[in-house]
Formats: sequence, structure tokens, C-alpha cells
Amino acid sequence: MDTLLPRIDVLGEQMAYRSAGDPDAPITLFLHGNPTSSYIWRDILPLVAPVARAIAPDLIGFGQSGKPALDYSFIQHAAYLDAFIDELGIESAYLVAQDWGTALAFHLAARRPDFVRGLVFMEFIRPMPSWSDFHQSDQARELFQSLRSPAGERLILEQNIFVERVLPGSIERPLLAEELDTYRTPFVTSDSRRPTLAFPRQLPIGGEPADVTAMLSIAHDALRASVYPKLVFAGDPGALLSPQQAREFVATLTNVELVQLPGGRHYLQEDFPQLIGNEVARWIRENEAP
Repeated sequence: MDTLLPRIDVLGEQMAYRSAGDPDAPITLFLHGNPTSSYIWRDILPLVAPVARAIAPDLIGFGQSGKPALDYSFIQHAAYLDAFIDELGIESAYLVAQDWGTALAFHLAARRPDFVRGLVFMEFIRPMPSWSDFHQSDQARELFQSLRSPAGERLILEQNIFVERVLPGSIERPLLAEELDTYRTPFVTSDSRRPTLAFPRQLPIGGEPADVTAMLSIAHDALRASVYPKLVFAGDPGALLSPQQAREFVATLTNVELVQLPGGRHYLQEDFPQLIGNEVARWIRENEAP
């Protein structure tokens, strides 16, 4: 089982986080996605700690953070993340993100570009014109479409498929029993699983939902216009993006480096923690050198 994490009060709730590194070093903020937590960065933080103060929060409703009575909308997650940053007094940071963590990172960077020292991302969320643009797997596409129907409550709230099926099915190596138990722990009851149902229903596909599509369209415009340094990891075959799609996306950006991993689907941190951690540390060191 995972260790008990420190917590801070954020908007009347508790948010947990893990941290490592010199408090006086540049801060690197690690943002996870669905249905994971800061636990997914557990083997990466120690590798980045020699060059940065590494901080990884559990998003509200995930990991060891509180589960208030929210809709768990994207904008609510952004508000809790903003408040978490303010509570810790973080004035600038490198952002490292995957899955819905990337949507939060892009949205944050668009609103507060001076906050961002640099941006690292992988398997990222972007506005997609249609369902044919989502995922490399037809089976996964059909599953995510069903999550937007009444069947979603049965699949997630009753069967916990995001933890039991989507997570292990999107990692190339078998998860150890204790690793899977750690991912299960925050979602032992049907009501506790509502945060994992909210995220797939907010994927910006075909213009819906309109608010998330609008926010992330603005965020991606800002990302393309930005000049801060960027580091992108791509899996092979990947899940949300193929290696070719990753290359095409990176070609639209400035001051960017692409690292093609020798495998990996969606949760790349579980398959390549050492490679990712070492590359992030190397990249931060190079950006801090001047």
C-alpha cells in the first residue's frame, strides 16, 4: 500500500501531495490524469529531485485527496489546482503532465504564461473534431462513447472499469498486486468513483461539451503561440496519439523537443519511469544552465 501523504487545506477540503528535492530549487509540478493519482509519478520524482523541487498533488477526488460533493467538472478541477498552487506559494514552475493533467496544464499555461518555466507532456487531451479522431483502438473508442450514455453509471460506478480494465489494459507490463490495490483504494464504493466517470464525459469531442471545448481550444492556441521550452513524450503505439500524430503535433510548436519511447500505450509513467525521469531531469538541467 502507498504511504500516507501530507495534506493541505484547499477551498475547504484536503488535498494530498508528494514531494521531493531541495526546497530552494526550481519547482516542478506533476499533474496526473484519470483514474490515477500522484502515485503514478512515484518512481519519477526521485530522478527529478536532484535538479528540482518536485511536487505532485492528488487532484481533488483522486488519490488521498478529499472527495467533496462536486460535479468534478474540468473548471472545478482547475479551481482546486489554482488554489493548491496558491496555498503552497508557488510562483513559477515547470509543468509535467499526462492525460487530464495535460488539459489542466495547458489551461493554466494559457491563463498564466509567466508562471510556466517549461512544459512537459505526454498522451495529452486536445479538442477533437469527431470520435474518429479519438484513440488508436476501435474498442476503446466504443467504450468511451458508451460512458457518455446511461451505461456509463453501470460500467464505472458498479464495475469500476477505469481501474479494473482501462488502467491495466493501457500499461504494457503487468501491474503488481500492491500497485493495483493502491489504485483501487480511492474508489472502493460506487459513490467514490464519480470523479472517474466525470472525466470521460468531458472529453472535448465533436464540440461537446461546449465549455471544455472552448477552454481547451483557447489553451491549445496559446500553446502553439508560446515560446517557453517544451518536452513531449510519445508512446508506440500510444493510445490518444500515434507516433505519427505526435510528430505532426510537435511540428506546430516552438522550442520543443520530442522523445519517442520504445513502446507504451497510455500510462507511459508505469512502463518507462526511469527513461522519463532521466529525460525530464536532463531537460530541466539544460534549461536552468543559462
